[in-house]
Amino acid sequence: MLTALVSGILLGLSAGLAPGPMLALVLAQTLRHGPREGCKVALTPLVTDPPIILATLALATRLAELRPLLGLISVAGAIFVLYLAWESFRPVLRDPAVPLERPRSWFKGIVTNLLNPHPWIFWLTVGAAMLARSMAQGWPAVVAFLVGFYVLLVGSKLLLALLTGRSRHWLAGRGYRVVMRVLAMLLAGFALLLFRESWRQLAGG
Repeated sequence: MLTALVSGILLGLSAGLAPGPMLALVLAQTLRHGPREGCKVALTPLVTDPPIILATLALATRLAELRPLLGLISVAGAIFVLYLAWESFRPVLRDPAVPLERPRSWFKGIVTNLLNPHPWIFWLTVGAAMLARSMAQGWPAVVAFLVGFYVLLVGSKLLLALLTGRSRHWLAGRGYRVVMRVLAMLLAGFALLLFRESWRQLAGG
């Protein structure tokens, strides 16, 4: 059980801090709407991952047949992330006391994670293997792996949202616009990577 817990912690920390659309969205929502909204995005894997895990475990033996589906998920995800990039690029200054728009953090986080092929690929490969190994040790090991994984996956993003929220007062005026546009460019870059991933999956490479 200890091995399963440590494996979950290491994989969760790695996934939580890895650059990607979700991490960029956590930072963008925090800077645009405050740490509470960034924390909402950070928590969305707890909503989206259970159905992903169940679906991938059921389909793990048919990985080769899933390439076109993963490719289409990547295309949809790339388009949505490009939309998020455009939203972050707009030079909107926010008065903390007056919200300019509905944050829709739950919606953005859930859609981004569901249309991101990386959780699907992770649970089809590494995650499925780790769950199988944990199941061989018994259900306590499975629980230990999942708890370790999600505490670090979600917790690391929550911590980043809170730290970013504490530094928001340093980012006013031009500094805010620069940071948001950098995040927009990062999101656009991740969208291009998703398009490339979709090409690989659809081409069977």
